[in-house]
Amino acid sequence: MQNRTPRIPQQPVPNRAELDARLTVELAAVVTGARRRALRDGDRQIDTAHLLHSLIESDPAVRAAFEGGPQLARVLGYLVQRSIGYGLRWQGSVEDSGAVPVVPDLDSAVRDSGVEGWSPSAASAMAGALERAEKRGDARAGGLDLLAALAMDHECRAVEVLVRGGVDADLLAARIADASDQGVWEAGG
Repeated sequence: MQNRTPRIPQQPVPNRAELDARLTVELAAVVTGARRRALRDGDRQIDTAHLLHSLIESDPAVRAAFEGGPQLARVLGYLVQRSIGYGLRWQGSVEDSGAVPVVPDLDSAVRDSGVEGWSPSAASAMAGALERAEKRGDARAGGLDLLAALAMDHECRAVEVLVRGGVDADLLAARIADASDQGVWEAGG
């Protein structure tokens, strides 16, 4: 008889102290949720769709960045379908949008903090979130920083989900930038 329990790959337990120090408490919880989701889904790495799913579930400021309930519901629908193994089929493949040539070129805080359990696109998005917070003068990146970084990578899985859910990723990134400039949403999320 064949064992039907899926084998969950072991992810290394990275030293995340330096990365966690550069994230808001809320964004650190998002990362933990994405890691848990990847393990539960049997994926080898955290990808941008895991991050997007965890962001939407956990961060009210991220949910507010969308154009309303129906749009958010469509995006969540695709993410839920994906997590139950239906719809968008990425399991077992590594996400690499080409946003970064190789992981070693990433921001050292991300690279040295255990991104071996992250897809290159997810690591790039986190580096982008850290850079966005730094440019704003904040020591810690928040959920909106990560959402903006995800929305700007047109080749990542998160943007594929957004587009299928009827979201214009460029408009979303611009709306986040405008709202942050005007102080509409808290950057820390």
